[in-house]
Amino acid sequence: MDPLSVLFVIIAGYVIGSFPTAYLVARTKGVDIFAVGSGNMGATNVTRALGWRYGLLVWAWDGLKGVLVVLLARTFFPEDRTAASVIGAVAVVAGHNWSFLATIITGSIRGGKGAATAMGTFLLLAPTFIVVLSLALAAAIILITRYVSLAVLTAVGVAGVAIFVMLVLGRLDPVYSVYLLVGYMVFLRHRRNIYSLIQGTERRLGERV
Repeated sequence: MDPLSVLFVIIAGYVIGSFPTAYLVARTKGVDIFAVGSGNMGATNVTRALGWRYGLLVWAWDGLKGVLVVLLARTFFPEDRTAASVIGAVAVVAGHNWSFLATIITGSIRGGKGAATAMGTFLLLAPTFIVVLSLALAAAIILITRYVSLAVLTAVGVAGVAIFVMLVLGRLDPVYSVYLLVGYMVFLRHRRNIYSLIQGTERRLGERV
């Protein structure tokens, strides 16, 4: 891809990722999502504040942001679809995690943690067996422990290792090494959750704020 095309994908992905779904959904119920619970602009915090129906809505829309960017990248750059899709995936998760629209609204750098948006890109980019394995692990962990953060971190970690192994074995396009940044961003934004899990103070799914 030429530099202008790369820049276009990055900007488009970042702008789409910045759409503050959780903030807008919560506002329809008179709630400032940044002022309740963890203060995170994500589906889990919305679920705790407003209930699972609203949380599921936010999760779906945030996931669709990832899907949309990958599909747009493939449509606009069919000859470089893999590279464009990977670059777009990284950009859309970055946009969600450090949303300029949320920053404008709040006056400080805010965003989500990237799980749902990353999943949207993951469904289209990762090999099927890695998708099935990661989602099955996440579902099992949520059912057993009700720790959403633990499920996300485990699924992302397993997927990252699997993709890395396939890269080493030459089973994936080398550009997928860039896609590993998505996992890094998810872990980076979950660092407080990691600390809370270690301390035993992490909230479980279903606990209201």
